Amino acid sequence: MYHHSGSVARQTAGSGTGVLDPAAPDRDAIVFQRCTWCGTAMYHRLLCPVCQGSDLRTERSEGVGTVRHSTVVHRNTPAARNVSLIEMAEGFVVRGRVIGPPIGIHSGDRVRLSTAKDPVRSEPVFQLIDEPYRAWT
Repeated sequence: MYHHSGSVARQTAGSGTGVLDPAAPDRDAIVFQRCTWCGTAMYHRLLCPVCQGSDLRTERSEGVGTVRHSTVVHRNTPAARNVSLIEMAEGFVVRGRVIGPPIGIHSGDRVRLSTAKDPVRSEPVFQLIDEPYRAWT
């Protein structure tokens, strides 16, 4: 809420429900929202995509997920990098980067949160939990 004095006005109690706390004490975790009405987990939303409810509870993720899609990007970077969609164990999907050779990351690989955010692109960074057993691929 913008105040005419040029500063940001404080929100009243209860009106900030569902908004992430920017001064969260734990920087090495992914925070997400869960709808209190239908239980849907989502990442950085203001309304529930299922029931359109605005009563969202902020929770911390365990940081474990599965790669659902990964692609190699060569644009705006000196070297190839991967961009992956990670389905977290809590049920929400987040876009991030998986550490490793971009060609070696496949759908179904299990990953764990490595650092909270990439310092350049502000995306979560993950690492493979166990190396996949792939012969000749």
